[in-house]
Amino acid sequence: MSRLSDYRLLCFDVYGTLIDWEGGILAALQPMLARNNAQFSREELLTVYHEFESEQQRLIPDMPYSQLLSTIHPRLAQRLGLDIPSEQESKQFGDSVGSWPAFPDTVDALRRLSKHYKLAVLSNVDRASFAQSNAGSLQAFPFDLIITAQDIGSYKPDQRNFKHMMETVRADFGVEPSQILQTAQSQFHDHQPARKVGIKSVWIERPGSIMGNSGDPIYDWRFETLGEMASALEREE
Repeated sequence: MSRLSDYRLLCFDVYGTLIDWEGGILAALQPMLARNNAQFSREELLTVYHEFESEQQRLIPDMPYSQLLSTIHPRLAQRLGLDIPSEQESKQFGDSVGSWPAFPDTVDALRRLSKHYKLAVLSNVDRASFAQSNAGSLQAFPFDLIITAQDIGSYKPDQRNFKHMMETVRADFGVEPSQILQTAQSQFHDHQPARKVGIKSVWIERPGSIMGNSGDPIYDWRFETLGEMASALEREE
């Protein structure tokens, strides 16, 4: 049985794993909900959102993420029976990505993990949104490699994203696929495709998370927080 310390590089999903993706989306939807005096459960809102997001990613895989959010915003309103928002309101929804908060344990855990691993980002957002997040709630953490969906022209779970990452970390760091741990919350976006390309994975199963966790879970290690993973690594060393 391998140990966490046997690996050389962590490849992170960011939104959902390091940043509170679901909380950020729900907060960004509040102006529209408040204007319509509407109330829906967390599960209702996130289920509809995830349906529209995944569909749009399949239809136009090279659309930048912030623009994608702006595009699906009025469709969400229509599905929920709400007034259609203005273009400016939909743009504000798309622009909210960079302000979504990091989980409380994230930055400290990244610092602890960076003592052992190279840390790479493989994110479904666009470059500008990630830069805002990194400068903001991620406190300018110095990742070793940043790859966004905009760089590749496709969204996870497309295997092209993982193959691009594997080729890059081999070229830049001499890290082989067998030395990578995909570290993520979403089964749909990360663990299922990572298994298909032969990468081991760590499931950061954030308590209460809804989006992307359909089907039987696939993982090699499981923790509720990234901080728990960092502590497990430190116990090994």
